[in-house]
Amino acid sequence: MKSFNRISFLIVMFLLVASFSQCSTAQKLQKNPPVELGQVYAQNWVAGIKGGGSGFNVFIPVKDTSVVLDSIFFRGQKAGLEFNDSGDQTFYVGRFQSDFNQKEDLILSSDMKEESKNKLPTLKDEMPFEFHDDECVITYREGDQTLYYKISNIKMEQPLHYPSAPPNGQ
Repeated sequence: MKSFNRISFLIVMFLLVASFSQCSTAQKLQKNPPVELGQVYAQNWVAGIKGGGSGFNVFIPVKDTSVVLDSIFFRGQKAGLEFNDSGDQTFYVGRFQSDFNQKEDLILSSDMKEESKNKLPTLKDEMPFEFHDDECVITYREGDQTLYYKISNIKMEQPLHYPSAPPNGQ
């Protein structure tokens, strides 16, 4: 009985030590932004044709390009950031797809081999951060280290509804 209690005690201690070691590997948010940021905003979009897709984009205006932003976590999703320089404005954009208005080719058949060609559902990545709907976390590299910064007060702009056909005369 003593050996059972000793083994139980060792198992419990091992689990406690293992659970505390996870805390040290969690990503730490930086207090200062990597570059001077403008007003960050998000905008929903919907294609004008059935199956054309939908989603939202997050725009991060930057005033300094000395640091390269890598990716963004927003509303339970992760996306890469693309750099854009339109001359009068420099910004990064993260593009997120949603399930609404997606073309779905679903094969329904009595033959299992045919149905096996259906696309498997994608699983969402587990978010390493907790934040509200008006917050995001961006990642960037400094040397060989990946750093994280939380942006709050993201404004939602009016959605873009793309037309189903080009305007007359074009």
